[in-house]
Amino acid sequence: MKKFGLLLLGGIAAIAFLANLGPMVALAISLVITYFVIREFLKAETTMKKIMWGIIGFIALTATLSNIPSVIGIAAAYVLYLVYKKWNEPKEIVSKDHDPFRNFEKQWAEMNKY
Repeated sequence: MKKFGLLLLGGIAAIAFLANLGPMVALAISLVITYFVIREFLKAETTMKKIMWGIIGFIALTATLSNIPSVIGIAAAYVLYLVYKKWNEPKEIVSKDHDPFRNFEKQWAEMNKY
């Protein structure tokens, strides 16, 4: 039952990730463009260049903000990572030395002596 829940959660996360893959790529591209525009804006010496870089930066920032819902895809990727990690987690094997019923059997035998 635990594996079924992980499979279901992983399937939903995979669908959400794939549905937001395009906006995530657009977000990454617009963030890179915004970064380079800010760098060029800070290096610009004339007012005209600063105005030009400011306009380009505003357009790039608008594109970045329009792709903010793709954060759902990033969260889905993280959930997929957690599901993968939990799925491949080694199972705990109860050995005879750590058997919880061993102590019970010993106590039961002591009680039956009297």
